[in-house]
Amino acid sequence: MARRATPEVNAGSMADIAFLLLIFFLVTTTIEKDKGIARQLPPNEDVVDPPVIKQKNLFIVNVNKNDQLLVEDDLMELKDLRQAAIEFLDNGGAAKGSPEYCAHCKGKRSPDSSDNPDKAVISVQNDRLTSYKMYIAVQNELVAAYNFLRDRESQRLYGWKFTEVKKAIDEGNYSGNEEAAQAKLENIQKLFPLKLSEAEPKKTGQ
Repeated sequence: MARRATPEVNAGSMADIAFLLLIFFLVTTTIEKDKGIARQLPPNEDVVDPPVIKQKNLFIVNVNKNDQLLVEDDLMELKDLRQAAIEFLDNGGAAKGSPEYCAHCKGKRSPDSSDNPDKAVISVQNDRLTSYKMYIAVQNELVAAYNFLRDRESQRLYGWKFTEVKKAIDEGNYSGNEEAAQAKLENIQKLFPLKLSEAEPKKTGQ
């Protein structure tokens, strides 16, 4: 009995198929972008006479190697940091009638705390052994304090939230007059400017 010839598989087009699949996955795959902390670094200039900041306009946050918070020389839980920062930024302690008086502030107006949001500076110092998770958590709470106040003012002045409109513009999803919205966002940022200073990490590990 004659042996049947084994049929061969035509692999001539396999390379073309693999190439087409590669193109398909490259076109359809979504690559997530890495997200970091948005910061605009100051220009590299020598400051001859640095501005003098009153102690009451400084809100000092220290994070030690054990991820413990020391805020204004008092131990504090992370969950309480946002509210403490809001109270500091929104204090409006300058006397009524003075050039530094804050009309839009709704805080306690304590003369021992910040004069106005433009003068208020939050200073953060981490230990070199502070965990990255804690570092990010502290930054998130402080930025959230600014966003809370900006949302409040944009809601009062324009009827929408600062964070929602800014996100829509950044993602290209804003349906209104973008130029007018940008001007309003800048106005809100002037009411509560983000003044978040980061001191050099401690070298002692204490």
